[in-house]
Amino acid sequence: MIVVGPTASGKSGLALQLAQRLNGVILGADSRQVYKEFDIGTAKPSKADQDLVPHYLIDICKPTATLTVADYQGEAQRLICDIHRGQGQMPFLVGGTGLYVNAIAKGLIIPKVAPQETLRQQLGTLGQPQCYAFLQQVDPAATQRIHPNDAVRTLRALEVYYATGQPISDQQGENPPNYSMVYIGLDCGEDLRQRIERRTHQMIDAGFVDEVERLINRYGGDLSLLNTLGYAEIKQYLAGDITLAEAIMLTVRHTQQFAKRQRTWFRKERAIEWFDSNDPELIGKVWGYLQGELGFLGSEREQNRLLGVPPSSPNPHG
Repeated sequence: MIVVGPTASGKSGLALQLAQRLNGVILGADSRQVYKEFDIGTAKPSKADQDLVPHYLIDICKPTATLTVADYQGEAQRLICDIHRGQGQMPFLVGGTGLYVNAIAKGLIIPKVAPQETLRQQLGTLGQPQCYAFLQQVDPAATQRIHPNDAVRTLRALEVYYATGQPISDQQGENPPNYSMVYIGLDCGEDLRQRIERRTHQMIDAGFVDEVERLINRYGGDLSLLNTLGYAEIKQYLAGDITLAEAIMLTVRHTQQFAKRQRTWFRKERAIEWFDSNDPELIGKVWGYLQGELGFLGSEREQNRLLGVPPSSPNPHG
């Protein structure tokens, strides 16, 4: 089962409820939660949540190392195979990193080329317009899928080309897995900004500033992960460039922009069945959908047991 949606939409909470009732385990699909020590700012599942349901693909990489999509895919596929061979557990792929989700759900064929830091630095000094022009020359097919302003994917495509001598477009494709999948999507419309703002303040209250300061002291401010969402803004505050209130405001704004991009990504996937996070009957509606899709949830009594609904008292007159 796959549970996706924009950040702060409540997908982790829903997945936790479903996994508890379906003997499930949760596989994270978040490109930052895979890194150790980056906890508060990535909204990692709490220890209490991890005690309720086993979580995997979290804290599997040192902050100074690089986990490629191919690395993630290999580890996730191995785990899913192990789970399927086990004692009837259901794997839940949960997260907002669309590329991670597609790597598993669609079986993306990914060139196994490690990051070439020196090459990236050299290309980066040329600027995105020049790099994109190079890509148009060596791999015009790739530019049909990569936006001219997408520096990350442009550099990756050039990196693969120069490392292998072959265009990345010739090395990509899909090899979907042979097991069935059910997609659940969560969204909450205009309420998302309020959710993001509330969660940002909760992160600050939980010690996010101290976390960033500790990471800077340990790894230095140039660590690439410290330039990601939330961490970059708090780093600016710690450097004295902006106030804490400004850092919070910028984090909310940038997170909202990120959530918009996530929405755009996931809305392209027609297999996703969308639900409203704010619906008071959310769990019941999701359960009803799963009953139709999976067809194994059993009788109404069994459904209620799994949902945690207490059995009704016997009718003394019946």
